[in-house]
Amino acid sequence: MRAFVDKDTCIGCGLCPQICPDVFKMEGEKAVVYTDPVPSEVEELAIEAADQCPVNAITVETGVTA
Repeated sequence: MRAFVDKDTCIGCGLCPQICPDVFKMEGEKAVVYTDPVPSEVEELAIEAADQCPVNAITVETGVTA
């Protein structure tokens, strides 16, 4: 699984690194993915972070590896 953050859409709320700190972190005022591919043990949290993003800036591709 891979995750992506659209920096143009991200509002920097910080929710994704709160939900899934193993994949997302804040870089300046925007969230970024720093673990690619997403480790299998945190895939559900990465999906939850995408689902909870208030502006839908996160996409996840399941079944995809780097």
